Amino acid sequence: MSLRVTLVQGGGIGYDQAPAVQRILQAAGVDIEWDEHLAGLPSLERGGPALPEPMLHSVRERGLALKTKLLSPPGPPEINSNVQFRRQLGLFASVRPLKNLQGLPARFQGVDFLVIRELTEDLYRAIEHEIVPGVVQSIKVVTEAACRRFFRFALEWARQAGRKTIHCVHKANILKLADGLFLDVFRATAQEFPDLQTREIIVDNCCMQMVLRPQQFDVLVMGNLYGDIVSDLGAGVVGGVSATAGINVGEGVRVYECFHGGSREAIGTNRANVLPLLLPAVDLLESVGQAVTAQRILRAVEKMLTEGQVRTPDLGGSATTTEMTNAIVSALAAC
Repeated sequence: MSLRVTLVQGGGIGYDQAPAVQRILQAAGVDIEWDEHLAGLPSLERGGPALPEPMLHSVRERGLALKTKLLSPPGPPEINSNVQFRRQLGLFASVRPLKNLQGLPARFQGVDFLVIRELTEDLYRAIEHEIVPGVVQSIKVVTEAACRRFFRFALEWARQAGRKTIHCVHKANILKLADGLFLDVFRATAQEFPDLQTREIIVDNCCMQMVLRPQQFDVLVMGNLYGDIVSDLGAGVVGGVSATAGINVGEGVRVYECFHGGSREAIGTNRANVLPLLLPAVDLLESVGQAVTAQRILRAVEKMLTEGQVRTPDLGGSATTTEMTNAIVSALAAC
């Protein structure tokens, strides 16, 4: 039985990444019925909205989506389409696996942890106003209900993933009410998961520890702003965008997302690194019970990286997207 997956095309190098990933999955024997939709800049250029309703309906109906980064028109956007996409679909948590890939240079080896980030609240509610000229106020929103939903999800995900230790990242020593509530709900919810060891760590110390000894972490859970910063710091620890992927989760919906994107004018046609979209696709396969195939694709990727002959410009080489895809497909035959 084929998988039914919505492919959300956000433009730019996504036009090169998506066909490459589809080809690799097909070569691995994965049967997927794709429902492809444009969003962001490509939809706007054709006179449509940034988030067409048929695309949102497809994601809700299928429950699984693979998404490239949604590009915006030139100039400062009024609304970030990627953030609005998450809000429209009720995506409330993001899981970022941070793990070394064999053959990919990184500042640290032996790293394997998860950053789980709340998506609906915090300063990212973007509730801002100018009190008087030269004085702007941004409001940080934290609610018990959203925290409880997030922590139950995060702790259950950690348990199912076989993780043992969860650090709650906070700044409750300064933000005594907002982060204090976040931390209190973490402590209360953790009592429902006695098999998991819980820890607490202040966000600035967390960042320092990540660049000293990232191997000490298993799962980090945190609010929206800290999660945005820490997940990118973690990507730098394990080798950059080639080792990153994201799973954004709502009620009955999972979106496997590429966070690396750009215009073809800036990066070049057929010059995109395929890995930032391929790794989310691998996570998608694992989530639907195709772990054997997912691991086979990962072995092919690591074989390609270890041999070091085919690298796109962002990895220090001159290979095209097509050449990288060809190398992974060839490696699949030996994996």
